[in-house]
Amino acid sequence: MHYTMKQRIATATLTAALLFSSISVPAALAAQAGEVQSSVNMRTSPSTSASIIRSLKKGEQVTIIEKVNSYWYKVKDSSGKTGYISTSSQYIELTSPAPEQSGNAVVKASVSFRKTASTSGERIRYLKIGEKVTILAKTNSYWYEVKDSSGVRGYVSTQASYLSVTGTIPDSGSGNTGGSGGDNTITKPEGTKAEAVEKMIAAGMKYLGTPYEYGSSRNTTTTFDCSDFVRQSFLDGLGVKLPADSRQQAQYVKDKGPIKTNWKELERGDLVFFMSYKGSKPSSYMGIDKSSATITHDGIYLGDGKVLHTFSNEGGGVTISNIAGTAWEYRIVFGGSAL
Repeated sequence: MHYTMKQRIATATLTAALLFSSISVPAALAAQAGEVQSSVNMRTSPSTSASIIRSLKKGEQVTIIEKVNSYWYKVKDSSGKTGYISTSSQYIELTSPAPEQSGNAVVKASVSFRKTASTSGERIRYLKIGEKVTILAKTNSYWYEVKDSSGVRGYVSTQASYLSVTGTIPDSGSGNTGGSGGDNTITKPEGTKAEAVEKMIAAGMKYLGTPYEYGSSRNTTTTFDCSDFVRQSFLDGLGVKLPADSRQQAQYVKDKGPIKTNWKELERGDLVFFMSYKGSKPSSYMGIDKSSATITHDGIYLGDGKVLHTFSNEGGGVTISNIAGTAWEYRIVFGGSAL
């Protein structure tokens, strides 16, 4: 009997799990395999700032040990090394959804299946009553990212009238805008501006993992530099066309006013602007007059001290970074709303 590479990997992994039963890894996860779709960094911890163990190459087979959160898998390569890689489908294709992270749903009423998490997103098709889909993530209060029975990914409304959901639904991990529950779900925003913020952020989140390219073309979404990414998020989510570079975007925000120089005063959806990197310590930025500093980078503030942006391929392309206690905190010039 002939087996495919994926079947051999899955069988070998399951056998190993049975032999070493003392390892506290769920059997359903231990048997799950993945194939690398595009070169991706395997890191020592689930962070774009963690050390790189090595780069996995296209076509490599890995074992998915655990889905740490919406952005990172813990994996083991063919040589037995373990590390962390992006969950983006651009980098890894799973043989099946991670059972502890995916929720099954049945369509209760015909609903639009869209390419982006927006009512203006292109419709792939209508999902029919009785269809089964796998929920991959709750993008925000309004949208689920789902996969249909043929493997097509898209977005559907979270309204209970459309889907009957069972199982645990992973959140997008984009932070909580209010309350202290700490469950990383986004409370329903009030007012048109708050709704616009969620649409814009949802549009940006779909590009997580997209490669970085300095001076990227504004006519494609295959690569981004920082301002191109911010501009595309507004364009996709809201149909708003911002200026093309970070300095012009900074002036645009200034003209709208007010601006905030303390990042802790930023609100979810604000744009945040940075000066050039001078070092990783606060002392590297002492004595600098930030009011006259040149803007060299920008991103979208998510709340909870996190920024959605892109700055290098080593950093993971489009990614989410923590601000507090990092060079990003020391480099901030100001932030404010573009809406």
